[in-house]
Amino acid sequence: PVVTGFLHLGGLRTALYNYIFAKNHQGTFILRVEDTDQNRVVPGAAEGIEDMLDWAGIPPDESPRRGGSFGPYQQSHRLDLYRRASDVLLERGAAYRCFCTPQRLQLLKKEALRSQQTPRYDNRCRHLTPTEVSEKLSQGLDWVVRFRLEKGVEPFRDLVYGWNKHEVADVEGDPVILKGDGFPTYHLANVVDDHYMGISHVLRGTEWLTSTSKHLLLYKAFGWDPPQFGHLPLLLNKDGGKLSKRQGDIFLERFAQDGYLPEALLDIITNCGSGFAEKQMGRTLEELISQFEIGRITTHSALLDLEKLPEFNRIHLARHIENEGLRQKLIRELQLLVEHVYGDQQGDQQVDQEVLEKEYVERVLLLRKGHISLLKNLVSSDYSYLWVRPSVSREQLQTISGEVDEIGKLVLGLMTRQAAVLTVEELNKDLRSLQKQTKETKYSSVMKLLRLALSGQQHGPSVAEMMVTLGPKEVCGRIHKALSS
Repeated sequence: PVVTGFLHLGGLRTALYNYIFAKNHQGTFILRVEDTDQNRVVPGAAEGIEDMLDWAGIPPDESPRRGGSFGPYQQSHRLDLYRRASDVLLERGAAYRCFCTPQRLQLLKKEALRSQQTPRYDNRCRHLTPTEVSEKLSQGLDWVVRFRLEKGVEPFRDLVYGWNKHEVADVEGDPVILKGDGFPTYHLANVVDDHYMGISHVLRGTEWLTSTSKHLLLYKAFGWDPPQFGHLPLLLNKDGGKLSKRQGDIFLERFAQDGYLPEALLDIITNCGSGFAEKQMGRTLEELISQFEIGRITTHSALLDLEKLPEFNRIHLARHIENEGLRQKLIRELQLLVEHVYGDQQGDQQVDQEVLEKEYVERVLLLRKGHISLLKNLVSSDYSYLWVRPSVSREQLQTISGEVDEIGKLVLGLMTRQAAVLTVEELNKDLRSLQKQTKETKYSSVMKLLRLALSGQQHGPSVAEMMVTLGPKEVCGRIHKALSS
């Protein structure tokens, strides 16, 4: 994949398709940092990208960090190679030195725009004689190297778009391949690196499709065999607009911070894209690899509906909770979240450490599986009753019903009988029949009293759901505490 800034969803999708294609064919997935445009280099971006690919579970086999047999994997460390390659093209007459000043190029551009034409270089220096070139060099003039675009490009077969060709010489001027600062442009660097790194397949964004004919002319000028190219259609918002990088909405760090699972992101960006026999939610990386067929990628844009991401995450989170190993990681994360959100609200630390015990946290996770989209939903105010034991006095409960003790005893009795398996349906029935054993307290008051005793709150989930999630031990503890305070 190509890297200039931090990794966003579009870049993740390109990386993912390269990764699953490589794994599908027992190949090698290579990350190369293309940092030859010094104006656009973002400090720390290359490291950030590798961090995010690791986070997403699609680490490169070779990269600046991991190394490999064809390094260095950062283009700014390969400048000698590009200079030598451009010298070869100069010797062969396939490239030439251009001495045009930035001012002249600016004028050409203005002129073209004024006459409503696409700005292009007029190839003026292409026609300089060797003597004129020597003369300009002896004057110490600045120069760049340009590649001669020849007419008559051969068609190539794109892995996604099929047969293609673009007569680049008709629509653009000769492109710069080596800049005045000694850095190559994308066109030269890519061709040279793909050759020397032994790249067999390149999957990249569709914005490069029209440049491919130009790249193939460069391969031909060097006498090298090109890799196979596949261009991926754009990833767009569901309304067809470009993904907004404005608020950092689509950068991976943002999703990681918000608690989304990488699997959910990989799932949603392949689900809205193509390359698979059928659309289905909840695919794992292994399934993506085994089901992927490059011939199934369609050429129309992939529309991404991020409003569906919580639903994708709910499915993957449930799978994580079901898996013994992955569940342990979630237990630790949830314990940290609870301490972070409710740490200062837990009065008597000795007692309240119990709500952070592994068994309790694990029960909560298993019971809420499928009900929550994000782990952090469990520390929202709706669920605060799980982590903060209420301080409710008998007096408060007595304002609801004078039969506090009777109701308390009935619930304690119910909990000891029910300890085997608590379900919301069963409990609702039991609570109905329990209310009939009271003398004068209405059902709604029994519920109000229990809700207050268990959570200290007036609102929240149903009392039966609360009791199931808290579990018999915790329910009994809270009722005892309320009765004796």
